Amino acid sequence: MVQAGLIWVAPMRFLQTCHRRYGDRFTIRIPGMGKIVYLADPDDIRSVMRGDPAMYHAGEANALIAEIVGWGSVAVLDDEAHQRSRGMMLPAFHGDSVRRQVAEMVAITADEVARWPVGDQFPVLPRMQAITLEVILRTVIGVQDEDRLAALRTALPPMLEIGSPLELLPPPRVLRNVGLWRRRTQRKARAHALLRNEITRCREDPRLAQRSDALAMLVRNVDDTGQPMTDDELVDQLVTLLLAGHETTAAALAWTFERLTRDPALLDHTARSAESGDNAWLDAVCKESLRVRPVVYQVNRKLTEPLQLAAYRIPAGTTLASSIDLVHHSARHYPDPEVFRPQRFLDQRADPSVWFPFGGGVRRCLGATFAQVEMRTVLGEVLRRVELAPTTAPDEQARARHVMLVPHQGAVVRVQRHIAAAAGP
Repeated sequence: MVQAGLIWVAPMRFLQTCHRRYGDRFTIRIPGMGKIVYLADPDDIRSVMRGDPAMYHAGEANALIAEIVGWGSVAVLDDEAHQRSRGMMLPAFHGDSVRRQVAEMVAITADEVARWPVGDQFPVLPRMQAITLEVILRTVIGVQDEDRLAALRTALPPMLEIGSPLELLPPPRVLRNVGLWRRRTQRKARAHALLRNEITRCREDPRLAQRSDALAMLVRNVDDTGQPMTDDELVDQLVTLLLAGHETTAAALAWTFERLTRDPALLDHTARSAESGDNAWLDAVCKESLRVRPVVYQVNRKLTEPLQLAAYRIPAGTTLASSIDLVHHSARHYPDPEVFRPQRFLDQRADPSVWFPFGGGVRRCLGATFAQVEMRTVLGEVLRRVELAPTTAPDEQARARHVMLVPHQGAVVRVQRHIAAAAGP
């Protein structure tokens, strides 16, 4: 119970302490989840990521989030069911499909940034959440009607709120209409009703074949047997994309601004790179942010059969947790690991076993390309439109929110001025 509490309240401090004490492989035990073996050696992580997905079940390891995303979500499926869903979703997140959404991302960011106050400090995390939610609504779900957008903006975020780890556990049937589970059921019902309405509208849209949003592509796609996704499947995939593409990207962007504002020279260089359209530098800044402040701090797999790992025999049913944070902060792989240094990612491909904020192997996040393009686009557009003030404030510490790590003060920034004539993307 103590270990469960430490993982929920102070995950990184607890795991870093275990790492210092026990090394690159250590076990913690959590009631209801059993043994979790943490891995911080890239060779171990590589073998897990590249291993047979039938042996290393990612969906089963992610079962806790099924209460949020639904049991039909690609995130909690394994084997043939996962391959089917992933195959049907991939085209919507191909590079060409994502690039067609950049203009919409720019317009959404410009509209939000125009409302930022000058001279006042404010947390940028809620502003990033507003941008990434709008991007999901317009480019993934394909909503343009203002009344429907307003309803979705109100109903969708509360569905993702987790006030207690108890909310991640399926309650006994007699408790589903009591307390926090009743509130979660009500929030989910409101959000699902709106999503089903959008799915119906999409199916009946006479311009379905011309639509470029992800929902339209999912509705149009069929599996190897010619069967489309059902409405239930589509709802679960949309909620998954909302959790993965809205909350996590917003947190990653907030961390990026938190890091940049603590280095005046780096902030100035990045602003000038945004003005000149230097996407290589903006990409490097985003990658370094994801390294030094990973939003998701581990990637889980559940063993379906015993594993011999060096001198250890790990039984079936054990969860293997590849620790993103411990590897990303290892001086063996990154000199001066606490220093924010985007140059690390210029002119070289990141090693997927020492930089894996989106997971890896056949279960690498479907929306990784979408997230990276969105981060670069939003970062560049913000810096083209406002001049942010550097700060000498202490680094913001990470706090747990849902299954993510976010700045504990929301990444406080201050706008010095709005830039009158922002350059185009």
